[in-house]
Amino acid sequence: MLVGMNMLSTKGVLLVNQLRDLLFPPSCLFCHAPMPSGNGCCTLCLETIEVWPHSTCSRCGIPLPAEMHPGPCGRCLQKPPAQCHTCSLYCYHGAVRDAILEWKLQGHDAAVRWLVNAAMPGIRSQINEGSLLLPVPMPISRMRKSGQHHAANFCKWLADDTGCTWDWHLLRRIGEQPRQSALSGQARRKNLRKAFALADDYGSRWQDLAGQATSIWIVDDILTTGSTLHFAARASLKLGVPINVLSLARTSQKH
Repeated sequence: MLVGMNMLSTKGVLLVNQLRDLLFPPSCLFCHAPMPSGNGCCTLCLETIEVWPHSTCSRCGIPLPAEMHPGPCGRCLQKPPAQCHTCSLYCYHGAVRDAILEWKLQGHDAAVRWLVNAAMPGIRSQINEGSLLLPVPMPISRMRKSGQHHAANFCKWLADDTGCTWDWHLLRRIGEQPRQSALSGQARRKNLRKAFALADDYGSRWQDLAGQATSIWIVDDILTTGSTLHFAARASLKLGVPINVLSLARTSQKH
């Protein structure tokens, strides 16, 4: 009898799924084109999704020939960033770019969540229960306007999956700065030189977190020239531990 009930239950689920697909045909999360099955990403969009190269300078994350990996690169030999390690998940173009823009401008995160889930095996090799994630702070005015803190959302998704800790109060934004996207590389560095600081009560906050954290990661959605993450990492060095940085995507523009 139990076997028969299980068979009926399975048939019922299949029937519901077929009815759902008939009423709400599956579509690509990226381009929204109809799909024969609901795996989230169509073939055309999948072909434009490029993982950031694994052969990089470990310090700043720029691509290097395999024989030069893990660096350091020439730039880091002369003027290294504040962080000790940089990791990016995807190249910022094609479907990845479209997904991030839809998330940031329209608040739709389904495609970005798909990208994060797809990258989880690699993420877990670097981030674990002993990691502390600090999202790059947004200016308050921009956060009020968008209703979201994208880097904090990214941290929460990572923490939910890896079991790590995240804290969006420890690292703070100081003042209001122009949007980085409107500035050149040199102007970006000048714009952010004094943009970040640890919270006034960071000492007591860090005491509560230090026993759990074996590594610290500053997290952002897009890495372009690296200025934002460099200055955020520099402000976090007061915690007295090496700082790593992670971005969801990175542009191919050299910095």
